[in-house]
Amino acid sequence: MLKAVDIFKSYPNLEVLKGINLEIKKGEILSIVGASGAGKSTLLHILGTLDKPDKGVLIINGTKLDSINENELAQFRNKNIGFVFQFHNLLPEFTAFENVCIPGYLGNKDDKEVENRAKELLNLLGLSSRVNHKPSQLSGGEQQRTAVARALINNPAIVFADEPSGNLDSHNAEELHKLFFQLRKEFNQTFVIVTHNEMLAASADRKVEMRDGKVV
Repeated sequence: MLKAVDIFKSYPNLEVLKGINLEIKKGEILSIVGASGAGKSTLLHILGTLDKPDKGVLIINGTKLDSINENELAQFRNKNIGFVFQFHNLLPEFTAFENVCIPGYLGNKDDKEVENRAKELLNLLGLSSRVNHKPSQLSGGEQQRTAVARALINNPAIVFADEPSGNLDSHNAEELHKLFFQLRKEFNQTFVIVTHNEMLAASADRKVEMRDGKVV
């Protein structure tokens, strides 16, 4: 599903990733842990194609990503990759339903197909009565579940989550963790989750620890 070989990344006066090698299987839930500054989010952004490594090879779903241009990469990302962030990143002027639909519209899919899929996901995530509410009218847990629905709208091969429960209380965090496993069961979804939450990290199929820009 995903293979990263010798991934290096530096910023001015700071070497962040120092030769990361990682393989992730289809349907696997992988957690990435480590102290702040270990390079977890940088690695996640590179694996999710939001940033480029200085050196190294990234292959997702059989596509070698350094061999395609920016346009092709954007299309690949929209079709194959979903993202869930700590602060949801929902667009405040749109309803939950509209927020979920947007990546589908951008992927040039049939509008009716996108809207039916959005309704299905929002219903699955317990949000059927909140579809017409804007983010400011939703609780933190509801906003995060909306963000999860948005991440899944294009049936991505892999979902990357960066501290997805970091902004939630313990109850909503636990519900979100259960949701990831439910989605894996329903859709054989692959998840890569950067987290400081020990319970989520421990419950993943596999836990990878980072320290000083390396996997230990």
